Amino acid sequence: MGRPGEPAELLTAPNAGGLPAAFTGGGTDGNERLTSMAGMLLIVLLAVLGVTILRIGQLIWLHLFVGLVLVGPLAVKVASTGYRFARYYARDQAYRSKGPPELVMRLSAPIVVVSTAVVFVSGVLLLALGPRARGQYLLLHKASFVVWLGVTGLHVFGHLPQLARSLRPAGADSHLPGSAPGAAGRWLALAGALVAGIVLAIVLIPQFAPWTAHSAFLHHHHG
Repeated sequence: MGRPGEPAELLTAPNAGGLPAAFTGGGTDGNERLTSMAGMLLIVLLAVLGVTILRIGQLIWLHLFVGLVLVGPLAVKVASTGYRFARYYARDQAYRSKGPPELVMRLSAPIVVVSTAVVFVSGVLLLALGPRARGQYLLLHKASFVVWLGVTGLHVFGHLPQLARSLRPAGADSHLPGSAPGAAGRWLALAGALVAGIVLAIVLIPQFAPWTAHSAFLHHHHG
């Protein structure tokens, strides 16, 4: 379904669940595309987060905001990658035919998952408890972030050629936006995750106050 030369009607034909293929089609290639799309968005957000770390005293508010926005796209990345792992090891024929996840992915996956959980749990605790929790959770947050950034960076940059291939429009109708099966569903999932992260960050802005005030105090004191 959706291969080069097939009728365009197949892109909108309902699947067994009654949903059009534009939202649910794509199979293993669609899963790879969604993972790559989420990965590219994470690269951009992580670059912004890296800039905030260089000027954390002045940009603590942006660090907190972007960190919360990351939750949505990261959930999509973990879900799409986890789905591929689950389908492959459950011996789904389509995923078995595509081959096993690459060795670097299999080896780094447990470290990525654990460090991701520690980074975000410690970050949420710091946000909730305020600067008084610095001595208790800040070192854990920093150390887990360094591990997470290193492993995730190696993981992402090692897959840049694959990202480029999977994001390249496929088929004879590649000039038509969203022509690939499942494209609408992938864009909807990614946009929804990004919006969810932004909404979460906006809702929690009042929790930034203790940290921004603490940062301002330190700058004034050192000045």
